[in-house]
Amino acid sequence: MDYYQPRRKPSFWGYFLSALLGAVVGGFLLLTFGPARLFTKFQPQQTQQPAQQPQITEVKTEMGSVSLAANKVIPSIVGITTTKVQKSYFYQNKLVQGVGSGVIADADGYIITNNHVADMNSRSIKVSLYDGREVEGRTVWADPSLDLAIVKIDADNLSAAQFGDSKSIRIGEQAVAIGNPLGLKFQRTVTAGIISALNRTIEMSEGNFMEDLIQTDASINPGNSGGALINTKGEVIGINTVKVTSAEGIGFAVPINIIKPVLKSMKDTGKFVTPVIGIKGFDKEIAGYYDFKVESGIYIYDVVANSPASKAGLREGDYIVAIDDKPINTMIDFKDALYSKGVGGKVKLKIKTQLGGEKEVEAELAEAY
Repeated sequence: MDYYQPRRKPSFWGYFLSALLGAVVGGFLLLTFGPARLFTKFQPQQTQQPAQQPQITEVKTEMGSVSLAANKVIPSIVGITTTKVQKSYFYQNKLVQGVGSGVIADADGYIITNNHVADMNSRSIKVSLYDGREVEGRTVWADPSLDLAIVKIDADNLSAAQFGDSKSIRIGEQAVAIGNPLGLKFQRTVTAGIISALNRTIEMSEGNFMEDLIQTDASINPGNSGGALINTKGEVIGINTVKVTSAEGIGFAVPINIIKPVLKSMKDTGKFVTPVIGIKGFDKEIAGYYDFKVESGIYIYDVVANSPASKAGLREGDYIVAIDDKPINTMIDFKDALYSKGVGGKVKLKIKTQLGGEKEVEAELAEAY
């Protein structure tokens, strides 16, 4: 015979002990095997060892580079208004007003522009500065063959542009042109493009060439003449000069390196005297206009009597292939070498003769005549 024995009701303390044991075991399992985020989400920050800051890499876009470069140079760009005397059709004198651009090259008030903007015959020159001032200027140096001029103003608190190295630029690099197209109404207009070509030579008129120019597709319009062509570092690499009117996107600038020794002399002595060696020559770019082949060097087609070149034994048909052991292949390189030495400076010339021989001679540069 089976007997039924009724269960004894659990006491309060039994429930309590079971709950306590479950809580302890559950907490242990959670801390041991639970996801780390459930724990660390609410963990307080350590104040003794602050979290390391993430490294931020600045990424500059092309547009950002153009903007930074342009705004660096804009305060150095000026407007130049000139009055010149020209002959009318009836050979009478008349006053003609012109407008162009310029670049402040030095805090002492030297401004680079084009010769066709402010040549030595300019009757009056007014320079419009970035801060709104308008001051009188005067042309202190000009070279029509380079289409460059230097205007001097007497003013303080000038923002001078920084120069780059026009010999180090490469085709395809970004370029920015800044100037005053179509007059002062559109002052300091910025246009961007690339360096399209180097060492371009263009014929301005019969027998009159502009040599070794920088070609760019950054828009250059009337009034931009004398303005700056800059790189993305905000350095001036050229002075805008002309554009091809029969095509779009073909403009030219004079490389900035050629005027550096001129500026140095102006600052040191207040003047620059153009040094010459006494030859007439051309490089392979100009040779193409005459169906003449020049592989390297500067071809000499005329030697001035009693000049340094004549005294050194240079002859028509010779080639200057190096000056002071530096190869010379363009007219801009040739002039740069002479300008850097100055009048009275001595240069060592490496000559390839018309008969194919080589010789080295020395010549002392004379003042232009």
